[in-house]
Amino acid sequence: MRIRSFLLFTALALVVAACSPGATTDETTTSTEAPATTTTVPVVETPEPLKLAYSLKTGDTYTFEVDLDQTLDLKATGDAQALGEEEIPGEMQITMTGTSVFNYSIADGPEPGTYAVTITGDFSDLEFGGTIDGEPVSSADIPEFTTMEPVDLTIIVDEQGRVIPDNSGLGDNLLGFGSLDMLSQFGSAGSGGQFVGPPLSDEDVTVGDTWSETIETEALPGDDPIVTQVDSEVTGTDTIDGHEVFVIETRTTTSPISFDLGELFAGFMTAFVPEDASEEELAELDDMVSQIRFAFEIDETVTDLTTWFDYEAGLARQADFVNTTHMVMDINVPDETTNELIAFGMDMTIDQTMSYRLIGAPSA
Repeated sequence: MRIRSFLLFTALALVVAACSPGATTDETTTSTEAPATTTTVPVVETPEPLKLAYSLKTGDTYTFEVDLDQTLDLKATGDAQALGEEEIPGEMQITMTGTSVFNYSIADGPEPGTYAVTITGDFSDLEFGGTIDGEPVSSADIPEFTTMEPVDLTIIVDEQGRVIPDNSGLGDNLLGFGSLDMLSQFGSAGSGGQFVGPPLSDEDVTVGDTWSETIETEALPGDDPIVTQVDSEVTGTDTIDGHEVFVIETRTTTSPISFDLGELFAGFMTAFVPEDASEEELAELDDMVSQIRFAFEIDETVTDLTTWFDYEAGLARQADFVNTTHMVMDINVPDETTNELIAFGMDMTIDQTMSYRLIGAPSA
């Protein structure tokens, strides 16, 4: 039984859906009270409250220079063949840094007021550091699953920057990958393939105002939904390249994710038991089924985003993401050829910072 593609698609689709701020909004609240000022301290003029929106237009392209700083800390035990990988180190601490350019091309979305944003770019030149199984790392030693594949995907957003569910194209894109690199790319702030900026408030806002969104994403049938809380605040004003901007601080908190697909695999195996199977064969099958595990746990994930939003031009001129993701795997599944159980365990933490700077826009 080959499980790699099914494993990656199921696990990563959950992570991406949960960590994308803006899928299905259950509740949005906005506080429009600005902080009090005193007459003893010089008062900086605060812009009047205004409605924020992204000025997206079909045919436009936005270009961002993106800096990546990522640290991957992994401890693995058992046989990596359970994941379809030839070899995974027992211990690995790797830092990856690099700069790239990503293009965001705008087209009409499927519904009025929505836009299809096609994101393209790649980190083809990364600098590596760290150790693999205690030995200093070199680029030739980097496992294939840590490489970052080029990004070429389309997401659907509205004028407030909310990602529209079920139309993002991420599911189809995930099916095209067959190695663990996707765990490092989409289990955290991303590989560059994300909308730049937070979901904006539906109300007029200025410095000191806050707004929140609660997003619920269905995990597995019968399980509790994955809940993502997105809290934003305009904390001040600034100037970038002569443009007045709001500084918006956003924290996205995604609830822990835990699931075990062992019963699914067990059901698949028992569904094809021959009618003439002997009692001995049935007993062996029952013993194997009782040992099958396919468990994942992802701790509560917090992403902090600072956006320098040009409220006149309707675009993010700069955005900094900081994110930590911790994932644990516990797998014990039959080998695809011998049917013998293969055990594999992994504990992985990814710390990542990504900084976006607008370097090209139609009305920059």
